[in-house]
Order: sequence, then C-alpha cells, then structure tokens
Amino acid sequence: MTIPRRALESAGRAVHGHLDSALGGPQRMRVVVVLACVLGLSGADTATVGAAASELRSAFHISNTQIGLLIASTSLVGAVASVPFGQLADHVRRTWTLGGVILLWGAVMIWCATAGSFGQLLLARVGLGVVTAAAGPLVASLVGDYFEAGERGRIYGYILAGELVGVGFGFLVTGDLASFSWQAAFVALAIPALVLAWVVLRLPEPARGGIAPLQVEGPNAAAAENSTEDVRELALEAVPAGERPEPPPERARGGGLIAATRHVVHVRTNVYLILSSAAGYYFLAGGETFGLEFVKEQYGINQATTNVLLIVLGVSAIAGVLIGGWAGDALVGRRHVSGRVIVAAVSAGLAAVLFAPAILAREALSGTPYLAAAVFLLAAQNPPLDAARLDIMPSRLWGRAEAVRTVLRAAGQAAAPVLFGLVADHVAGGGRAGLEWAFMLMVVPVVASCVLLVAAVRTYPGDVAAAATLEWQD
Repeated sequence: MTIPRRALESAGRAVHGHLDSALGGPQRMRVVVVLACVLGLSGADTATVGAAASELRSAFHISNTQIGLLIASTSLVGAVASVPFGQLADHVRRTWTLGGVILLWGAVMIWCATAGSFGQLLLARVGLGVVTAAAGPLVASLVGDYFEAGERGRIYGYILAGELVGVGFGFLVTGDLASFSWQAAFVALAIPALVLAWVVLRLPEPARGGIAPLQVEGPNAAAAENSTEDVRELALEAVPAGERPEPPPERARGGGLIAATRHVVHVRTNVYLILSSAAGYYFLAGGETFGLEFVKEQYGINQATTNVLLIVLGVSAIAGVLIGGWAGDALVGRRHVSGRVIVAAVSAGLAAVLFAPAILAREALSGTPYLAAAVFLLAAQNPPLDAARLDIMPSRLWGRAEAVRTVLRAAGQAAAPVLFGLVADHVAGGGRAGLEWAFMLMVVPVVASCVLLVAAVRTYPGDVAAAATLEWQD
C-alpha cells in the first residue's frame, strides 16, 4: 500500500507543479481548476445517465427513447432557465450566485437518487436542469474578466478539459457504481457538489470589463506580457471604421433583456458560431448517451475493454481541447485575426471525415484510431470558439450572450438523445444496426458545423472590431 500511495502523491505534486507553471501562479491555477470542476460536475451528471442506461431501463422498464428523454428534459429546462441566469451574470456578484446554485445542485442530485418511479426521476431531472443552467453564463462571464483576451483560448482548453474529466468520471466511476446501484451513482455526484460550492463561494469577484485580469506570476511573468496579441486591436487595424457592422438601433445599454438579445442575434458571426455549436453538441449529446452501448455491440467487446477504449477516447478529447485552445491563441499571436475560427473550422471538417470509418468498423483494433482522431478534432474546436464568442461581444453582454447560445445549443442537445433513440428503435429496427445507422445520420450536423464556421471566418474580424468600438464608447 505504501508504494501506490507514494506514487499517487508524487503524481499529484507533478500535476500541481505543471498547472502552477502553465497557468501562471497559484491564484490563476485555483480559478481555472474551480471553473473546470463546475463544468466537470455537469459533464459527469450527463454521462452518468448514459452509463447507467441499462440499469435505469431495468429498474423502471423504460426504452431508449425514455432514456433520451431524461437527458432532454434537463437540457431543455436548463436552456430556458439560462436566460435569467444570463441577466444575473451581467449584473450581480457572480461567484456568490454560482456557489449558491451549486449547493442546490447537490441537493437535487440526492432527490434524483431517491426517485421511486420514472415519473419522479423525470421530475427531479427537470429540477436539475434549472439549477445547472447557471454554469454556462456565469463561467463565460468570469473567464472574460479573469483573463486577458489573447490567452482565453488556452484557458478555456484547461477548463473544458475539466469538463471532459467529469464526463470520464461519469462513465467510468459512477457508471460502474450504477451496475450495483443506480442510486449510489447519483449520490456520488452530490457529495463533491457540496464541497465545490464552498470553494466557489470563496473565489474573488473580478472587476467587470476585463480591466483587471489576473496577472501571471513567477518566472513566466515577463515572457507572458509579450506572448499574446489582443485580437480586438488586430481587428481594429484590419477593418476600417467604414467597413465595420453597425449595431442594432437599440444598443442594449443598461439591463434590458430584450434589447440585449436583439444585439446578440444581430451579430452575424455570433449566429454562425451558435448554430455551429448547436450542431456539434447535437452529435456529442447523442454520443454521450448511447456511445457506450454502441461500441460494446459494434466492436463486440466486454466492459473491461470498453473502459480501456473510453480512457483512450477521453485522453484524445482532453488533448484536443488543450491543443485546440493553444492553436487558436497561437494563430492570433501570429497576427491572424480569424485564427481561432480557422482552427475550429478545420477541426470540424476533418472530424466529419474520420467519424464515418470509425462508425462502420466492426473491430476495436481497426476502429479505435479513427474514433480517437475524430474525437480529438471534435474537441479541438470548442476552446477557440468559446474564446471567439467573448471577442465579438461587449463585456456587459457576456452573460446574456452565453445564455442565448445556451438556449439554441440546448435545443440540439435535447433533441439528440430523443432522435438517436427514435432512429435506433423505430427507423433502423433497434439493436446494433439501429445504433449504427443513428450515428451515421448524425454525422451530417458535424458537416453543417464546418460549413457555418467557414462562413464565420469572413465575418469575424468586422464583428470583433465593432465589439471593440462599442466597448470603448461605453
């Protein structure tokens, strides 16, 4: 027992040291890790329902479509609830709001564990959707104010890596717990939620407008000052004043939700990015819900081999978000104004190409390389896009802009599990063949995501310059 404990402690110190150095000091590391845990908790919850699908079907005598409905209910209710949370994110103390919501999050997870019927569980999942809606708008607004514009892609890479770790936890840890007791799987998520809430409440509230971001500390401080470019300054240089898009008649000054929404949907690049994100998350949500069952049947592998495959895919996805965020920032650092959107467009296009052979393969040995590469690329587009959405919006609208995106993205996330289940059960005849056809048809939205991002490459510089102009006028 002594050797594994020492090895674990050594690995922990190594990871801590790497993050401290890479993120620029203990204060910055603490913020990134905490925000990563917030998204990780959400990812773990979604993955747990998918990993426990067999046990839930057996316990409540339900179908694939009803399993999809459990995921869809959380997403749809969360989409609606994200609108008021977006309004709050732009006007109240965000750390206290987020911490309070996570306390409720833990309580509702316990409610899920005590459900005695499918109807009760569905009602609990609806309640969970309300409390989880705060994460997107509040985290986006905090990232914008905690960190410099030129490094947000890389920072988002680390935060989204935390979300993926949470998904892995949901599949591997709580999924295995669910094989003994699906109730224990939900309780296992409630306990860390309560601890996380206490930590979030103790975070410092950053100044709004990105005027006082957290500074890099230690030996990398001097190099950090010259390592990034402000994408808004690049856009102002590249796009003359007469070629910048005009804002809508109502500028969304103050707290008007309707006026703010009009501004958000008036920005063409934002519309492209929102629709692209919705298409990508559509495929991802279906994969999280039915991917585990599909790879078991398609590749003919047991649970132990499936767990190894999930680890491989998880590592690929984590590598994707880290490298994708870095690559987008690196292109901006080389004065490519649309660098972040270019990285996302290329990643989406290549992912669509690689998913087809991965889905059609019948053996794990032949399908895994394609699947790992496709997952890497699908993940790589998210950090640069998250950073790009902050670039094209004035800081006073970050929370509400993320809420609008969440509404439309959640439509894709909510529809995916239900449509996957319907196609698998009723269109393609069920079983392995049904899931194979369902996944093949769902590659189409990934292609659509690439097309939308190509369009966004052209409009992005002008919308960044327009946002910078509005920021300065305010």
